[in-house]
Amino acid sequence: MSEKVLIEQLRELEADGIVHREVYREVPPRVEYSLTGFGASLNDALRPLGAWGREHMARIVRIRGGAEGVPEEAGVEASRR
Repeated sequence: MSEKVLIEQLRELEADGIVHREVYREVPPRVEYSLTGFGASLNDALRPLGAWGREHMARIVRIRGGAEGVPEEAGVEASRR
């Protein structure tokens, strides 16, 4: 992802109230992003989707025909969470 695309995405998330952007007027300039309460609620809503993905990762990798970078225990590890 290019820096330009990252900045655009962060600005959209800020406009939607998902992240808060704090600008520090220092040299060199510094910007920090944090989740808002609204953003945290989105994270809570997406947690089950992430769990589903971890649970089914081994199957998805098999269907796609490769296992690079995915541990054999991906499904087992997800069930522990």
